[in-house]
Amino acid sequence: MISHLFKNGIIVTVNPDREIFFHGAVAVKDDRIVEVGPTEAMEAKYTDCERVTDLEGRVMFPGFVNTHNHLFQTLLRGLGDDMVLKDWLETMTFPAATNLTPDDCYHGAMLGLMEGIHSGITTNVDYMYPHPREGLDDGVIKAMRELGIRGIFGRGCMDTGIQYGVHPGITQQKDDIEKGVRDIFERYHNCDNGRIKIWVAPAAMWSNTRETLQMLWKVTNEYKSGITIHISETEFDREAAKGIHGLWDIDAMIDMGICGPNVLMVHCVHLTDEDIEKARKYDLKISHNVCSNMYLSSGVAPIPKLLKAGVTCSLGVDGAASNNANDMIELMKNTALLQKCATRDPLSMSAEKVVEMATIDGARAIGMENEIGSIEAGKKADMVIFDPYECVKAVPLHNPCSTLVYSASLKNITDVYVDGRAVMEKGVILTVEDEKTELRAAQKAAEELCVRGNITNRLEGHKWNDTYRKYERQ
Repeated sequence: MISHLFKNGIIVTVNPDREIFFHGAVAVKDDRIVEVGPTEAMEAKYTDCERVTDLEGRVMFPGFVNTHNHLFQTLLRGLGDDMVLKDWLETMTFPAATNLTPDDCYHGAMLGLMEGIHSGITTNVDYMYPHPREGLDDGVIKAMRELGIRGIFGRGCMDTGIQYGVHPGITQQKDDIEKGVRDIFERYHNCDNGRIKIWVAPAAMWSNTRETLQMLWKVTNEYKSGITIHISETEFDREAAKGIHGLWDIDAMIDMGICGPNVLMVHCVHLTDEDIEKARKYDLKISHNVCSNMYLSSGVAPIPKLLKAGVTCSLGVDGAASNNANDMIELMKNTALLQKCATRDPLSMSAEKVVEMATIDGARAIGMENEIGSIEAGKKADMVIFDPYECVKAVPLHNPCSTLVYSASLKNITDVYVDGRAVMEKGVILTVEDEKTELRAAQKAAEELCVRGNITNRLEGHKWNDTYRKYERQ
């Protein structure tokens, strides 16, 4: 007996042959996919099912993989507009980070992950770099576990960089960092049927000493885990890394021996051709954060060049304080359009490639390509159902990848499964008692955090941006 048979759907497998079954079915037993094939043959074979879902022509995609996020920043949505990265960090993000509580982290994570579920994200990499007090990690991981998503929690840190703007209230000593990292590995790594994994996530090369970075790399490999780090988001990152380590950030990282397929570099906007060759040589992975890069005017990452070199590129929403969303649908469209605009080449980024970046390439970026990222026999049953009729702009549907990337909205994502378990059905998240109650709790937490951090650019404290008023006709 199988647990669940999905039939009569358009199944976008993203398997090695990139098969699409236009009258397809998927058989699931417990947390694994058993078989994928034509509906007629699958119905005849699997007559004994606990549950049958008729997709009625809806589309099934592999669950989307978000390879970079700062979930606590969901509480800061809309407060960081129109700032360069350095000002954004010093005037808004760091003041909030120094005042975080475990409850803040829980509510921020619940809000961000719920939004992600509505956009089809089944796997989320969180990057928690501030630790001004104990228990913050637990708040984020609690939300991941309760909501039932697949989560990688990146335990971040900073132990230097005050001269470049790092707030002293969120720096730690190397020994304290190691203690915290080992503790979180021991308590959570591979818990909940392997759904929750722990990585290390030093904030940047310029905000960590050589000794701390090498310690983190040692711990990473002890636990057979991964490391993720911001690299070359801006020219400032490169210059600051040179000030601390005497080398550009990617060169400093490689010089310390931190290189290999379990290294996920985030942003990589300002890579040179030589840097791209190093990424290829050491099989370094990339998390492309297009919305954040546009929002902070960081620049355009050379994704087509990286892809041509054979470097794995995935997608990350980044924190909602530098994106204002945790929306994979929006992210996919911007990923395609910005590259077409920047290169003036309509062939530079196809809808199909963007879907790969959101699925199998995302899985490959976190070392899980044999477990998730495609709809294939033996893989985890992480799947998303897309209904074109839930939003007028998604009709007519001719090419499912094109419709997803260019014409979709959150409304089109109706059902989300992780480990074969329904996390959302018919647009309602099943793993929370009431979504609106969670939204109100997050609003309250955000308001209180702003008070503690003396962040005034909200409601009555907000001032209209009048940059262009002087150009108005009188």
